[in-house]
Amino acid sequence: MPENTPATPPDAEARKDSLIEYPSLFPIKVMGLKADGYVQAITHIAHQFDPAFDASTLELRESKGGKYLGVTITVTATSREQLDELYRTLSTHPMVKVVL
Repeated sequence: MPENTPATPPDAEARKDSLIEYPSLFPIKVMGLKADGYVQAITHIAHQFDPAFDASTLELRESKGGKYLGVTITVTATSREQLDELYRTLSTHPMVKVVL
Protein backbone atom coordinates (compact mmCIF):
# COMPACT_ATOMS: atom_id res chain seq x y z
CA MET A 1 0.00 0.00 0.00
CA PRO A 2 1.45 3.44 -0.90
CA GLU A 3 2.45 5.60 2.06
CA ASN A 4 0.00 8.42 1.23
CA THR A 5 -3.06 6.13 1.06
CA PRO A 6 -5.02 6.10 4.33
CA ALA A 7 -6.23 2.72 5.56
CA THR A 8 -10.00 2.25 5.27
CA PRO A 9 -11.61 1.07 8.51
CA PRO A 10 -13.40 -2.32 8.12
CA ASP A 11 -16.80 -0.86 9.10
CA ALA A 12 -16.49 1.76 6.37
CA GLU A 13 -15.90 -1.05 3.86
CA ALA A 14 -19.08 -2.79 5.02
CA ARG A 15 -21.06 0.44 4.68
CA LYS A 16 -19.75 0.92 1.16
CA ASP A 17 -20.98 -2.57 0.20
CA SER A 18 -24.50 -1.91 1.48
CA LEU A 19 -27.09 -0.50 -0.89
CA ILE A 20 -29.26 0.58 2.03
CA GLU A 21 -28.76 3.79 3.95
CA TYR A 22 -29.72 3.48 7.60
CA PRO A 23 -32.14 4.32 9.02
CA SER A 24 -34.66 3.81 6.23
CA LEU A 25 -38.12 2.39 5.65
CA PHE A 26 -37.77 -1.17 4.40
CA PRO A 27 -40.68 -3.28 3.05
CA ILE A 28 -40.67 -7.04 3.65
CA LYS A 29 -43.18 -9.43 2.11
CA VAL A 30 -44.13 -12.43 4.25
CA MET A 31 -46.24 -15.26 2.85
CA GLY A 32 -47.97 -18.02 4.74
CA LEU A 33 -51.15 -20.02 5.08
CA LYS A 34 -54.19 -17.85 5.72
CA ALA A 35 -54.94 -18.80 9.32
CA ASP A 36 -56.17 -17.26 12.56
CA GLY A 37 -53.36 -15.43 14.30
CA TYR A 38 -51.06 -15.22 11.26
CA VAL A 39 -51.27 -11.44 10.76
CA GLN A 40 -51.00 -10.86 14.52
CA ALA A 41 -47.86 -13.05 14.68
CA ILE A 42 -46.19 -11.09 11.86
CA THR A 43 -47.16 -7.80 13.49
CA HIS A 44 -45.74 -8.97 16.84
CA ILE A 45 -42.40 -9.87 15.22
CA ALA A 46 -42.27 -6.53 13.39
CA HIS A 47 -42.77 -4.73 16.73
CA GLN A 48 -39.92 -6.73 18.29
CA PHE A 49 -37.47 -5.37 15.72
CA ASP A 50 -39.03 -1.93 15.21
CA PRO A 51 -40.82 -0.64 18.33
CA ALA A 52 -42.26 2.23 16.26
CA PHE A 53 -43.78 -0.17 13.69
CA ASP A 54 -47.19 1.08 12.55
CA ALA A 55 -49.56 -1.84 11.99
CA SER A 56 -51.89 0.42 10.00
CA THR A 57 -49.32 0.30 7.17
CA LEU A 58 -49.74 -3.47 6.71
CA GLU A 59 -50.62 -4.55 3.20
CA LEU A 60 -52.53 -7.82 2.81
CA ARG A 61 -52.93 -9.80 -0.37
CA GLU A 62 -54.77 -13.09 -0.60
CA SER A 63 -53.78 -15.79 -3.10
CA LYS A 64 -56.20 -16.56 -5.94
CA GLY A 65 -57.43 -19.69 -4.19
CA GLY A 66 -57.62 -17.95 -0.81
CA LYS A 67 -55.36 -20.51 0.89
CA TYR A 68 -52.36 -18.18 1.35
CA LEU A 69 -51.96 -14.62 2.55
CA GLY A 70 -49.16 -12.21 1.67
CA VAL A 71 -48.41 -9.60 4.32
CA THR A 72 -46.14 -6.66 3.51
CA ILE A 73 -44.65 -5.00 6.57
CA THR A 74 -42.61 -1.81 6.34
CA VAL A 75 -40.10 -1.48 9.16
CA THR A 76 -37.53 1.16 9.96
CA ALA A 77 -34.25 -0.57 9.20
CA THR A 78 -31.44 0.59 11.47
CA SER A 79 -28.70 -1.91 10.56
CA ARG A 80 -27.83 -4.92 8.45
CA GLU A 81 -27.77 -7.03 11.63
CA GLN A 82 -31.31 -5.96 12.52
CA LEU A 83 -32.61 -6.90 9.06
CA ASP A 84 -30.74 -10.23 9.06
CA GLU A 85 -32.21 -11.16 12.44
CA LEU A 86 -35.70 -10.02 11.40
CA TYR A 87 -35.53 -12.18 8.25
CA ARG A 88 -34.25 -15.13 10.31
CA THR A 89 -37.03 -14.75 12.89
CA LEU A 90 -39.75 -14.46 10.25
CA SER A 91 -38.37 -17.36 8.18
CA THR A 92 -38.32 -19.74 11.14
CA HIS A 93 -41.85 -18.92 12.33
CA PRO A 94 -44.06 -22.02 11.85
CA MET A 95 -46.85 -20.06 10.11
CA VAL A 96 -44.50 -18.49 7.54
CA LYS A 97 -43.73 -20.14 4.19
CA VAL A 98 -41.66 -17.47 2.37
CA VAL A 99 -40.00 -14.15 3.26
CA LEU A 100 -38.98 -11.75 0.49
